[in-house]
Amino acid sequence: MCETQAMSGGHDHHHHRGHDRGSPRGAGFAIAVALNLAFVVVEVAAGFISGSLALIADAGHNLSDVLSLLLAWGASVLAARPPSERFTYGLKSSSILAAIANAALLWVALGAILVETIRRFSDPAPVAGTTMIVVAAFGIAINGCSALLFARGRQADLNLRAAFQHLLADAAVSAGVVLAGIAVMLTGARWIDPVTSLVITLVIGWGSWGLLRDALKMGLLAVPEGIDQGKVRSFLESQPGVTAVHDLHIWPMSTTENAITAHLVMPGGFPGDKFLHDLAHRLEHEFGIGHPTFQVETLSDEGCALVSEGVV
Repeated sequence: MCETQAMSGGHDHHHHRGHDRGSPRGAGFAIAVALNLAFVVVEVAAGFISGSLALIADAGHNLSDVLSLLLAWGASVLAARPPSERFTYGLKSSSILAAIANAALLWVALGAILVETIRRFSDPAPVAGTTMIVVAAFGIAINGCSALLFARGRQADLNLRAAFQHLLADAAVSAGVVLAGIAVMLTGARWIDPVTSLVITLVIGWGSWGLLRDALKMGLLAVPEGIDQGKVRSFLESQPGVTAVHDLHIWPMSTTENAITAHLVMPGGFPGDKFLHDLAHRLEHEFGIGHPTFQVETLSDEGCALVSEGVV
């Protein structure tokens, strides 16, 4: 049993608001969803009419972007809800679930497109190059404008980063479809369309792997990207009166907010509220951790399970 002769606890929430300034509001999500949903309908129709698998592949990815935007939009609304007796942190982690769902949906769509692409290699169909060029050119404009809506907030939010990357990738992919359409018109080669579809699938898969990896790390409560736990530990150990730090945990509460808990061994006793407030302020601005919780202990018992080698 871990015992201390005297112990004081401190808890301070210092909320980080900086990411809100760069996040698109509901109107931004609504505009992006409407533009992309309308383009999906047009692109699917054009793909079937022209026989272009590249257009259908791009439409499938655009549809996954619409779902991604809807999930991110819904998560942002849920994350803004206040805490309750059951959900004491609110629903902030819904943004992490949305990021995981976005990555999973994207890979399911890529799998379906890849299967059809492989089938088309064995049975290439005639393609209307002019239709490919015109529709894909509209795609460049729509996806490019939509991506700009999320450009400012992408650095602070994984969901917004996903939306921005997907839309920007779509603009680049649409440019590839334009080039494929020109090549089909010039050469008449039917294999160009499925090859373009395959390249689109591989490019999107490669680009989305990082999103899937980061989303799963968040879901497993890994130390957030950009935060060095060793540096945080050294920072805490360097504070006046602190002789040791143990039971240190850092994890993401959402795609924009991080939390930390730690036991601070301070033989001189509880340092006062100002110490905790200043510590919280520095953790937020130097490490991006906005929700700190500390337990102050006056005696370090080396036999305590919390300070064993198996617990950080």
